[in-house]
Formats: sequence, structure tokens, C-alpha cells
Amino acid sequence: MLKVCSFLPAVTQMLYDMGLEDHLHGITFECPPRALEEKKPVVRCILEGKEYSSKQIDRFFTESKKQGKKLYYVDEALLAEIAPDIIFTQDMCDVCQIDTECTAAAVANLDKQPQLISISPNGLADVFDNAVTIAKALGKEEAAYRYLAGLNQRIDAIVDRLRAAKVRPKRVSLLEWVDPIYNCGHWIPHQIGYAGGVDMLSNPSGNSVVTPWEKIRQYDPEIIVVAPCGFNTKRAVKEMYPLLDKNGWPSLKAVKEKNVFIADFDLFTQSSASTLVDGIELLAGIFHEEAVSIPERLKPKYLRFYEY
Repeated sequence: MLKVCSFLPAVTQMLYDMGLEDHLHGITFECPPRALEEKKPVVRCILEGKEYSSKQIDRFFTESKKQGKKLYYVDEALLAEIAPDIIFTQDMCDVCQIDTECTAAAVANLDKQPQLISISPNGLADVFDNAVTIAKALGKEEAAYRYLAGLNQRIDAIVDRLRAAKVRPKRVSLLEWVDPIYNCGHWIPHQIGYAGGVDMLSNPSGNSVVTPWEKIRQYDPEIIVVAPCGFNTKRAVKEMYPLLDKNGWPSLKAVKEKNVFIADFDLFTQSSASTLVDGIELLAGIFHEEAVSIPERLKPKYLRFYEY
């Protein structure tokens, strides 16, 4: 049986979703809880176990990048012990996860050189294609098609409900970071679209970027969703103060109507196909509660800020 290391939480999640976890021997410190109970973390981060503010984290990553410092490192002794056949890595963001360059340096001295497969989606369709790439590498392509068929059925069900209810798309702003403010990019605008919304400040299939506050004021979203990368709802609530202090925050339509929501990051910035479909289901229920009910299992994953 091929041995795999996953250097992305999203890949780890999809391996479990497709029933391929027996191939998995090494993961990252940020992988889903079940994986952390069963598998060995090979990838670590110098910020692991520390709690900094959004602004401090942004400054730390920015300065480290300027200085050419790597924030992630590999337990090379453990990696050698595992001797994987395949390592899944990424080249999309060297802030969020370890990248292929860093991975290649870590495996350079291994007796057996693993195949490095970069999983770097831009849009939602790419994430679904990645599931096929992962399963195909293990000779289990059919597992991906079964997995994706179920997810597509869930998306179709949401779209059908919204169409039947003749909903009007809501004007939305989903923020990936709050200090500084980052808009949403990559697949998240596609999630918003399937859920019956539109985010005109987003960057579909591209990187999220720092977004001036004045743009958000002028856009005046009907609904604001705050889902900082790497933060669950409890952690994200602590980071709301930079937004609350912004000039004009109380006058935003979303604030006046108490339509400001906090959501767990893994429904949006963790690019496993199943969690992104969870995110679509959650957003549809937030945007159009008259047409779509949020599944019970997702209710702990978000909160309405002004009822917190």
C-alpha cells in the first residue's frame, strides 16, 4: 500500500472523506482533530501554540517574508522514518501552509525520494478536481467520483431551493482577515454565488488582498461574514474590535440590521471539497433563511455577532 504524507489540512480531510486514510502516515499540526488523534504531525510552525492578535500575526508573517525566513519546518527524522511514497503539498500560499520549495528541501536527503504533488486550487472547480488528483495518485480514482457526486447533489439541492423561492441575491462582504482587512478570494466568491449572494469586493479565483475600509463603507453590504483564516468563531470574536472601531461601522446596513456573522474558517479558507460545500449550505441559510434551513451539524460553526 502506498504511504502518503499530507502537508495540507484540506488534503487530509479529503483523504478521510474518501475513505483513503489508511494510506496516510504523516500530517501537519493544523490537520482535523480526528487525524491528529490517529496520525503523526510531520509539519510544525514556529507560531504553533501561541495566540497573537490579527495585527501581530500579519506583521510577523510580513517581516518573516521580507527576511526570507521560513515559518514552517519539517520533522525530518520522523519523515525519514515514515519514508512516504507521496507527499501532497501546495504552492498557493506560503503564509497559510508549508510550500513545495520548503518541502523539497526537507526531502532532499531522504534515502527514498517521494513524489511531490502540489495541490493548489484557484476556484471551486479546481478543489473538486483536486479530489480526483489525490485519489488517482493512490489508484483509487472511483472513490473521488463517488465523493464528488454526493457533494454535487448537495449543491444542486441548495440551488434548486433558492431558485424555487425566487430569491434576490444578497449584497455580501466576506472577510478573510480583519487587521488589516482582507477581502475574500479563490473559491469563496463561488461559494457565495451558489448560496445566493454576491460579493463585489471579492477576487474570484485569485488571491485575497488588503481592502481599504472606505471601499467597504461605499459598498455598504447587506450582510457581513467574518471568517479569519485559521480562526474558529470563539477566536474570531476576540478579533472584532478593529472593525468595531472603524469610522462609519455603525452606519453600515449589515450592522444596523444586525446581519453580521462570525464563521469558522474551515468552511471557507480550508479547501477540502466537503467543508466548502458545508460553507455553501451555511451561507445559503444565512443569506436566505426563508428558503434554506442551516443543518443542525453546522449551527455550532457560526454565530450572529450582535446576539453573541
